[in-house]
Amino acid sequence: MTDEVGADAGTIAWYDSHSADYAALRAADLPTRHLAAFAEHLPPGADVLDLGCGSGACTAALTARGFAVTGLDASAGLLAEARAAAPDATFRQASFAELDETEAYDGIWANFSLLHAPRSALPGHLMAIAKALRPRGLLHLGMMTGEGDRRDRLGRHYSYHAPVELRQMLAAAGLRERSSHEGQGHSTAGDAIGWIVFLADKGEPHG
Repeated sequence: MTDEVGADAGTIAWYDSHSADYAALRAADLPTRHLAAFAEHLPPGADVLDLGCGSGACTAALTARGFAVTGLDASAGLLAEARAAAPDATFRQASFAELDETEAYDGIWANFSLLHAPRSALPGHLMAIAKALRPRGLLHLGMMTGEGDRRDRLGRHYSYHAPVELRQMLAAAGLRERSSHEGQGHSTAGDAIGWIVFLADKGEPHG
């Protein structure tokens, strides 16, 4: 079941039981361009949260750039993979709703992770992200585009949003869009999807 803050037992169970295969898939498909765009606007040694870090492929890439990275995920199986992939990072098993820090991070990387939260929960999660970011902090947000909440053929819960809805939620949370990119692709279940990636900041931009 999916509760009101987005801890979906079926989705977590799928990732727990397929963590090794998922890790291999993600390691071969790093979002190199988006990682570079995110990293270039962060200060040296920045404190970064990988929110919904999964198997840690992006955590490892960010750690390799010299950032102090914390990975957060609800799946114990994926966190085991992440710890192996990024031994210098810090990890925490928690749901999105358990993000409760204040001005703790220079950057938050949420790369197609919050799409597992119910649509109704996303505004609150973005508010928590804004609270956790330091002034001028940076957010990378990747989401699927569309409408509604539904499960894929593997039983994982996904939420879909129109780009205009996402922009409204970012603005309401006090996060300013710096850039965005839209495209088409396929999910790990093989479904055709539309996607959008935002780079947003809290307050004035770096530099």
